[in-house]
Amino acid sequence: MQKEAAKKNIPAVNQDIEHILEKIRCFALDMDGTIYLGEQWIEGAMDFLARIEESGRSYVFLTNNSSKNASVYVEKLHRMGLDVGEEKIITSGQATIYYLQQHFPGKKVFLLGNSLLQEEFVQAGITLEDETPDVVVTAFDTSLDYQKMCKVCDHVRARLPYIATHPDYNCPTETGFIPDAGAIHAFIHASAFRYPDRIIGKPNGDIIEYLTKRVSKKQPGIARDQIAMVGDRLYTDIAAGRNHGLQSVLVLSGEATLSDVSESDVVPHLIFESVKDMISFL
Repeated sequence: MQKEAAKKNIPAVNQDIEHILEKIRCFALDMDGTIYLGEQWIEGAMDFLARIEESGRSYVFLTNNSSKNASVYVEKLHRMGLDVGEEKIITSGQATIYYLQQHFPGKKVFLLGNSLLQEEFVQAGITLEDETPDVVVTAFDTSLDYQKMCKVCDHVRARLPYIATHPDYNCPTETGFIPDAGAIHAFIHASAFRYPDRIIGKPNGDIIEYLTKRVSKKQPGIARDQIAMVGDRLYTDIAAGRNHGLQSVLVLSGEATLSDVSESDVVPHLIFESVKDMISFL
């Protein structure tokens, strides 16, 4: 593995030889597997968040999960002992709303999503329409039923523009995996023979554009390479950073392992065992 790491320029674990973290002004943090697991903090995560702010930097949470809105995450973090405002939560659902506002203003949307996401769309001024929509949006719908699946397949089959919030096939839970948005895409493709025209969430560029817009409001003039995408998945978190001009930091506290890095085309700028091990570099 050492020869392979050298060949691919895989960074040494828990090191920052090029002093990348010194230049970071904002950390975009994945959540499950990076900051917590289920309802349990990863050891040292709260100290890491405190150190970010003590050092004059900022952080936001960036998640692909579109089955929950910002207020749900705020409530969860409060239960776990961290009080933050909704301005620190960025979801693929929010990024999809922004994309629709930019590219399909005033259009009626069929949304395959649960009541939390529906509420977020309506509050943003988007008109939801089940029967005669202009655009189809699919999300991680935890209230999915057969009637909904028939209807979304009808609309996709009718060649309407087809947008998806994120690509994840499975969502991790404390007892294993459950089917996520990508599995829903596969179901729709099997019936309607189409995959989404556009997928907004990590690793794609639309959610990074939305992230930088949000961060720039608080920190004018911030450059993309002054934002670090920190996460535990190579194909979403790290690819999002690598492909769109952010610094990328892999933590080994969740899904990815060092073996995965050696086998992947996506190589992070930095690797740490967990966010706790980043504290001394801030």
